[in-house]
Amino acid sequence: MEQNNFNMRRSRVLQKLRTGKIASCFKVNIADSRVVEIASMMGFDCIWTDMEHVPNDWGIIEKQILAAKAWDVDLMVRVSRGSYSDHVKPLEMDATGIMVPHIMSYEDAKKVVMMTRFHPIGRRPIDGGCSDGAYCNLDLVEYAKQANDQRFVMVQIEDPEPLDELDEIASLEGIDVLFFGPGDFSHGIGKLGQWDHPEIKRARKKIAETALAHGKFAGTVGGIGNLEELIDIGYTFINVGADVVGLSQYCRDIANAFARITSTSIITKKDNSIY
Repeated sequence: MEQNNFNMRRSRVLQKLRTGKIASCFKVNIADSRVVEIASMMGFDCIWTDMEHVPNDWGIIEKQILAAKAWDVDLMVRVSRGSYSDHVKPLEMDATGIMVPHIMSYEDAKKVVMMTRFHPIGRRPIDGGCSDGAYCNLDLVEYAKQANDQRFVMVQIEDPEPLDELDEIASLEGIDVLFFGPGDFSHGIGKLGQWDHPEIKRARKKIAETALAHGKFAGTVGGIGNLEELIDIGYTFINVGADVVGLSQYCRDIANAFARITSTSIITKKDNSIY
């Protein structure tokens, strides 16, 4: 019998970003692997699932990872800010990347790198008996090397506090993407939801410029309407949709159309009485 050579699945996002292309992402809040599978089938490069705000459990996350992998699509887990286990468990289930919310300083970012990257970059706890290590069928040294190269760490800059140390954060080896979160940033400066506020525009520009200056990639949320604007600023990883938004719009359109068509309809029985 021929011996299999096990290697980690290559990251579709990293492959695109490293070759100067734009990577698309779709956010999933509904705790179901079928939603991930549908979105993956449509051709996105990455599906973003969530442990920070969404009541997912690890069993759901694992099924979502498998659903994305079936279509050769990356799955990124936004982790909760807990212990190192909260950071590395998605990677051990073979999520392609993690997003770490609310990075507040250089020291904070440095700790994330230490927890999530193997030697010689960090001191991520190693097992090898998990999905990403091919259940001990991938040589341990090769496992560490491939994990450092093919799994991405994205840090969210979504508060005003880390802007003063942005250069130091972006210079850290082991961080691939600085991701600007305008929602929490607008909250942090007391301008909640004012997307065109000058401070938000300056932060958006500064984060992209700093990431590029240090050889890193810039990511953020957007939509088809401002996609070209974000790309012009320097963003190459862009989340452009969400399941809850799409499902809400679909239901609203149908409900409104149904109400409009049926608002003047009165069905009568054969005896001319009304139902």
